[in-house]
Amino acid sequence: MSKYESNVKQIAASVEQVYQKLSNLENLRPIIENAQDNEALKQKLQDAGQDPAQLDQLKNVELTSDRLAVPAGMIGTLALRIIEREENKTIKFETEQSPVLANMWIQVLPTSEVTTADGLPGTKMRLTLKADLNPMLKMMIGSKLQEGIDKFADMLAILPYQN
Repeated sequence: MSKYESNVKQIAASVEQVYQKLSNLENLRPIIENAQDNEALKQKLQDAGQDPAQLDQLKNVELTSDRLAVPAGMIGTLALRIIEREENKTIKFETEQSPVLANMWIQVLPTSEVTTADGLPGTKMRLTLKADLNPMLKMMIGSKLQEGIDKFADMLAILPYQN
């Protein structure tokens, strides 16, 4: 298994708020539905060095409380399903529709390095992806997987977590 980890992201929201938002994927529906028209989100993406045009891809995302399916060009649809939740710590996913067997974890921990608007400890978050890649495939797409996990972590870090 090849392992890819994002940088640690700092979020100015409590670990409980971040976990609650991410552990039920239905919570992302309003964000996804309004993303193309959200100028603040587009600006945050630009500030993070991302292309705001990538928000157009969100139109075709399928979402349930435990499953996220995203159109992936020539491969078809890539789907992730939540397989385990450890409250206020970890959310574990596995691929459901993918040419490659993979697992992903979102880890969240409280941190004093960043604080919430109330002055409470914020959250640090890291994404980890493990994929079953043969050596040739790893050479061909390994850097793209690292880039993808980093971009995904960047996007999760800028979500609005306060209700």
